[in-house]
Amino acid sequence: MNGAREIALPSARGNLAALRWSPLRTPDAAPVRVLALHGWLDNAASFAPLAPHLDGIDLVALDLPGHGASAHRAPGYDYAFVDWIHDVLDALDALGWERAVLLGHSMGGGIASLVAAAVPARVERLALIEALGPIGGRVEDAVTRLRTAVAARRVADAAPAARLVRTLPSREAAIDARLAASSMTREAAALIVDRNLRTVDGGVAWRSDPRLKLPGHVRSDEATVQAWLGAIECPVLVLAADPSPPYFSPSIRDARLHALRDGRCVEVKGGHHLHMEQAEDVAAVLHPFLVGAP
Repeated sequence: MNGAREIALPSARGNLAALRWSPLRTPDAAPVRVLALHGWLDNAASFAPLAPHLDGIDLVALDLPGHGASAHRAPGYDYAFVDWIHDVLDALDALGWERAVLLGHSMGGGIASLVAAAVPARVERLALIEALGPIGGRVEDAVTRLRTAVAARRVADAAPAARLVRTLPSREAAIDARLAASSMTREAAALIVDRNLRTVDGGVAWRSDPRLKLPGHVRSDEATVQAWLGAIECPVLVLAADPSPPYFSPSIRDARLHALRDGRCVEVKGGHHLHMEQAEDVAAVLHPFLVGAP
């Protein structure tokens, strides 16, 4: 995939799969190490359009657990947001990277934000596309959210695993299904879908864990999210789509930017997957920051 090679990274909660784009070695400069984290129900392939435009960068795009070719959580366990932090740290450890630049899109950006807040010594710079911290929740919705999530989890745990698997007749049908759920070009959807399909009797099925679609039990309130963001010590660059999605509105974004010690935002015309659909334009803004250019 555009010069990428598959790698496997051991983790305490199961092996992690990733795509790696390594630049040619030059005697005068070591490549910048960047770990890329994708959005919810995406996978490492979402960074394939961007990779050719990131010269001099050793780019590793992770399949987060339950996505793409990475292991699923063990039966009976949830995809709690805090565990993503440990998955990222496990990946950095497996790569032998004591310190790296984190690049995150959407949910991956929320995860990267918390890694930078929790373990600032491991993150050199933080580049976020359509994210700054995790999606927050209103205090008045906390009880309803908890009850809904617990009920959904109990139903899923009681169901035979086969019942949770959705079979589709073909790859094209899978791309259509993805486009029905997400606004993006067909080419972008195909990249994500192709890494997330397996062949089954009667057609194809998703490799991603069906439990990823269960509602979360807890969302942090906005004050807590901003406190986390205030603990980030490295420079932060946010790339925001114009028009913005409702869950990352300019008002939320600006308040969170204000909480940062060293952060700035650049708006780019496009949709939520702008790093796939306007890869060259995004890279023109992103690349200087990733390499630490003044």
